[in-house]
Amino acid sequence: MRWLAFGTYDVHRHPRVGVLIEGLRAAGDEVVEVNVPLELDTAGRVAMLRQPWRLPKLAWLLARCWTLLAVRARRAPAADAVLVGYLGHFDVRLARRLFRRTPIVLDHLVSAAGTARDRSLTASGGGGLKSKLMRWIDRGALGSADVVVVDTDEHLAALPADAAPRGVVALVGAGQQWFAARPDARPGGPLKVIFVGLFTPLHGTSYLGEALAELAGDDRIDVTMVGKGQDYEACRAAAAANPRVTWIDWVTAEELPGLVAAHDVSLGIFGTTDKAQNVVPTKVFQGAAAGCAIITSDTAPQRRTLGDDALFVPPGSAQALAAALRSLADDPALLAAYQAKAAARAVDQFAAATVVEPIRVRVGSTSTQPPAMQETR
Repeated sequence: MRWLAFGTYDVHRHPRVGVLIEGLRAAGDEVVEVNVPLELDTAGRVAMLRQPWRLPKLAWLLARCWTLLAVRARRAPAADAVLVGYLGHFDVRLARRLFRRTPIVLDHLVSAAGTARDRSLTASGGGGLKSKLMRWIDRGALGSADVVVVDTDEHLAALPADAAPRGVVALVGAGQQWFAARPDARPGGPLKVIFVGLFTPLHGTSYLGEALAELAGDDRIDVTMVGKGQDYEACRAAAAANPRVTWIDWVTAEELPGLVAAHDVSLGIFGTTDKAQNVVPTKVFQGAAAGCAIITSDTAPQRRTLGDDALFVPPGSAQALAAALRSLADDPALLAAYQAKAAARAVDQFAAATVVEPIRVRVGSTSTQPPAMQETR
């Protein structure tokens, strides 16, 4: 098949679409990218929702990107399907107008309404103008797609009744650079633990900060915290008693696989929000691919995805998280076993070519006309 990867996605900020493109190519498909990254990350978009008077800036940035996308789309070869990358809630509407007879595949990794609730932008009951706006954004995006890609069964079940038949589940997975970063051996010494994230309620970093405080005085465990965000200050304040924590604002996408792979343990999420119960975070797939042992919250999608190949702790339990880290510091053989199990599962289930297979099967059954017949611009 020939795919057109389309939109304002940024593979450095949001690697999911990069994994899908890599997987399609690894499976033997051709992928042509028509991509003009929007110069605004997720935190910036959230800030605009908190301060609506900044929305004209988003409209201007989006209009600039869309103008370039439309020009480049006209020059692109005909395709069997169009893949709209993650955070494509608006891009998919443009794609629908540009490629009227070509199947449109939307990577709907998160809903606008769910993200707004998780970040306390809207009321939990779903009332209010912002909640209605978020639902309108989601409905329009889903209505513009022929195939809706989600990452867990829980997200599939949450799709509206009219979109659910068009849904397909594809794990987030990890790119080849994460597998390549895996070291042949790790040196001894203190247990090296890493967390990478945006410090949102989904991540549960307030509980992580409490766990780090409990580990204060334990010179067998060193922790690296990468990123900044909504709950950063609270997390850092909670962990202030622990001098064996290193705080890094961020690292580049090129450097990140090597940094994570240099650690023994990669931490997942520990939040108690509704969203936290329904996701398997990108960092879990990446950490496993890099050969780290995984510790994350005990939720249905993470249990289903990781099986017995990770350590699970109750969401929101700082005490359980601290105990899990101590158990690995106490027992190098146990640590090595969990590292090996996570790495083996990643090779078997999380590689890019594997995670795209459900999408290719679904689109193959959706697309029946040759590209030249499908597409009118």
